[in-house]
Amino acid sequence: MRPTGGLAAAWWAGCCDKVNDSPGREGTVDLFSYEFQTLDAQPLPLAGFRGKAVLLVNTASQCGYTPQYAGLQSLWQRFRERGLLVLGVPSNDFGGQEPGSGQQIADFSAARYRVDFPLTEKVSVIGPHAHPLYRQIAQELGEGGSPRWNFHKFLFDRDGELAGAWPARVAPDDPPLLAAIEAALG
Repeated sequence: MRPTGGLAAAWWAGCCDKVNDSPGREGTVDLFSYEFQTLDAQPLPLAGFRGKAVLLVNTASQCGYTPQYAGLQSLWQRFRERGLLVLGVPSNDFGGQEPGSGQQIADFSAARYRVDFPLTEKVSVIGPHAHPLYRQIAQELGEGGSPRWNFHKFLFDRDGELAGAWPARVAPDDPPLLAAIEAALG
């Protein structure tokens, strides 16, 4: 399901070239076939989240959008019992705004924003060295499919299908994003 409404439609046209609406079609992003590592280097296979909607967000600790951690934590608290996973993906790709180690990222996000949703190890989310999931999303969506800054959001439904994407300027409590989360949760 794509975001609805005039603002969302305008964003969709400008930010994402397409979302594959056909389950099983060749080239579809298969969220649950990917794996990350946690901040403490433990495996984090996304297959373990099958059946959950996933909000995937590339994060950074020294960004003007860093206060969105608080909004993401609120989403996590509000929707986790209904099956939403908020997954933070620290990245240093934009302006070197995530220079810390895994421990520093964990300490900062927990102390400053009380984050207790999962955070992956720091990875690249753009370019040829991007995490394979981010490369697949970019391939699937074309030029608009790569994050353009920290706190870019990708929403996957319970089947692991890409349901929408929002740029950093869209806050976690933005009505079209909330509506898309509600729809993804069913």
